Amino acid sequence: MRLRNVPGAAEAVAGHERCFQEEAAKQNKGNWQSKFSKYGPLHVEIGMGKGRFVMDMARLHPEINYIGIERYDSVLVRALQKYDEDPLPNVLFISMNAEEICDVFAEREVDRIYLNFSDPWSKDRHAKRRLTSTRYLERYDQILAKEGRIEFKTDNQDLFAWSLEQVEPAGWKLIASTTDLHHDAVLNEGNVMTEYEQKFSEMGNPICKMIIER
Repeated sequence: MRLRNVPGAAEAVAGHERCFQEEAAKQNKGNWQSKFSKYGPLHVEIGMGKGRFVMDMARLHPEINYIGIERYDSVLVRALQKYDEDPLPNVLFISMNAEEICDVFAEREVDRIYLNFSDPWSKDRHAKRRLTSTRYLERYDQILAKEGRIEFKTDNQDLFAWSLEQVEPAGWKLIASTTDLHHDAVLNEGNVMTEYEQKFSEMGNPICKMIIER
């Protein structure tokens, strides 16, 4: 999907006090808790889009610190606009590519990772770019706390089936999964929707979710 260019987005992202550019983020590796007003578990959303999920989660759980990661300025700027409308002390943002995740977070620094409606990279030759690939699961293994978890949601059935196949080879274990989240009474309890989730569910697309840990 082609992204719509937002004039001035790069400048707005670069100048926002709550948003770190990649190089600045690397300087805070192992020290993210000091950037929040109080200590709390650190939850990270990779590929946060326009920020609805991370902002809603931060509002519902003030005891948890959240970092939203997005590489596209034209999308990230929308999240920053949401923040400006409702500033929350337990939210930060990083403008970066997920490939550099281990350069930004120290070993065991992150308590939970959210992957919501990630790019499916539908061509086989691009499979390693998928955020649920064994390649990325190895990266997450380095930064997640001992009992850390990954939660993944998508409406792409093929991507979900493929992602399930990556879990065991990467040394992880499946805790829970569903191919119809909104009709799963257990997994849907307390579910916070993303922009894409609402859009796709309104179109009649069932939402898939898996939770994994080591």
